[in-house]
Amino acid sequence: MRDLDETDMEILRMLAADGRRSYSDIGEAVDLSAPAVSDRVSRLRESGVIRRFTIDVDRSTLRAGTPVLIRFAVPPGGAGEVREALRGSEAVEHVFTTADSDVVAYARVEDEAVGDWVVAVVGVDAIEDYDVDLVSDVDWTPSVRATEFALECAECGNSVTSEGVAARVGGTLYHFCCPTCEASFAERYERLEEGAT
Repeated sequence: MRDLDETDMEILRMLAADGRRSYSDIGEAVDLSAPAVSDRVSRLRESGVIRRFTIDVDRSTLRAGTPVLIRFAVPPGGAGEVREALRGSEAVEHVFTTADSDVVAYARVEDEAVGDWVVAVVGVDAIEDYDVDLVSDVDWTPSVRATEFALECAECGNSVTSEGVAARVGGTLYHFCCPTCEASFAERYERLEEGAT
């Protein structure tokens, strides 16, 4: 899978609106059979465009803590560790990384326990500082509206067009904008593998 065509985009839009929609229902809308839709969804998953199917729970109806937006200032290179720690917490619904490498999390935490929660989940050594804002309302509407939607080259970050290639490296499917990027990526991977043994 290199280019995503309008049918792929429509399937993505329909799944973003309702992840439980049947393949036969989607097929009727895009003029494909249910097995053809299933094949396309499988390719979208394998290529990494669809990462997972999930539900959108309105936690406010469950009254599970106070909604907060927490912005973490992290030391250089520490954003990944903080993101992973936050993703592992059931209190966290969304995690973002800013262009300044700050990490922002939307979570529901017990009223007086935000500081204790930060220490328990992230740890004080992983961050330089953090700010907490109370959230009064949330509207999360994931959608597929981009007019230009393309896969990103695993080597250089450019968009993968119809001239791109896909290859399995170390058992994982990667997409490349050209054979040169594919070769460079595979070569570096092999060097790293040899160095690890």
